[in-house]
Amino acid sequence: MAPATEVTTSGRWRFWVVAAAAFLLVLWLLNDILLPFVVGMVVAYFLDPVVVRLQRMGLSRTMATTAVTIVAVLLAVGVFMAILPPLFGQIQALIVKAPEYFVKAVAQIQPLIEPLRDRLGLSPLTMNDLQTEATQWAGKALAVAGGVAGTIAQRGVAIINLLGLLFITPVVTFYLLRDWEKVLAAIDGALPRDHASTIRKLAHESDAAIAGYVRGQALVCLALGSIYAIGLSLVGLQFGLVIGLIAGAISFIPFVGTFVGAVMAIGMALAQFPPEWMGVVKVAAVFLFGQTLEGNVLSPKLVGDRVGLHPVWIMFALLAGGVLFGFVGVLVAVPVAAVMGVIVRHLLARYRESDIYRGTVD
Repeated sequence: MAPATEVTTSGRWRFWVVAAAAFLLVLWLLNDILLPFVVGMVVAYFLDPVVVRLQRMGLSRTMATTAVTIVAVLLAVGVFMAILPPLFGQIQALIVKAPEYFVKAVAQIQPLIEPLRDRLGLSPLTMNDLQTEATQWAGKALAVAGGVAGTIAQRGVAIINLLGLLFITPVVTFYLLRDWEKVLAAIDGALPRDHASTIRKLAHESDAAIAGYVRGQALVCLALGSIYAIGLSLVGLQFGLVIGLIAGAISFIPFVGTFVGAVMAIGMALAQFPPEWMGVVKVAAVFLFGQTLEGNVLSPKLVGDRVGLHPVWIMFALLAGGVLFGFVGVLVAVPVAAVMGVIVRHLLARYRESDIYRGTVD
């Protein structure tokens, strides 16, 4: 009987390896059209607790899903209509004036740079050289962005994804929310029976990690984006809205969002405010306030340390997801990293309980 058991176990491993490889291959082949479906799944995951609460208040699953979907769509449309027009205007103006502001910012810190350049034996910087180089950099950046946009548009991916986000995502969200419990029951029914309890345990831990980090970090990014955008606009920083929203949006990447936002904001302040240095101090104070609030209130309360996701692991997952699957990979990188972290911790626990780790006593 032992050989038969070994064959069955080996066959199972082959089956799951082939199934995983086929699943990844399908994802890679369909990567260009997955965005509206992935976004719909993410939105449904976020909104499911709201639907469950409405069910507890007496609404049916269909009625609760309909109400939540309609409110979510109306809120999204309202927010986009209020934010996108001024945001696009600021982005366009920022791209056009970036070389000018870059030269002004460098001019403010040039007295600090020149002694270092002298020690390194480098030639002094001139404003004409800076203007020329900045203009060339801006031209190259616009050319690259235009080439990428043209390539995407020619493939039709941009149009498909845009139409999908506008029309398919709400439909996917509605049906996933309505049938969420059925989908989970179907997945549970397909689990291998002798490992079902272990898989359920790992799934529960993964859900806790994903909910704790993704939902919490999304609220942190929303709060920081609002604080930075409103704060920078109130202190009078040009393009404060777009800089604040960019800093908040990429705050889910540890340290990167704060660094990029602070560099952009302080650089813009150096180009705009001097010789009135109080404006630069106010801009720095906005980021100092945001980081103090994040470190002491937002992250501990909304995210906490219970999710077990190290910042280095998160950054690696985001880069790997972006390289393999583009923007879709970035969207699912953190949830996948959370699941992999749970699985690795489970395997390490099993390893420590095994004779391989403890050894045998003679």
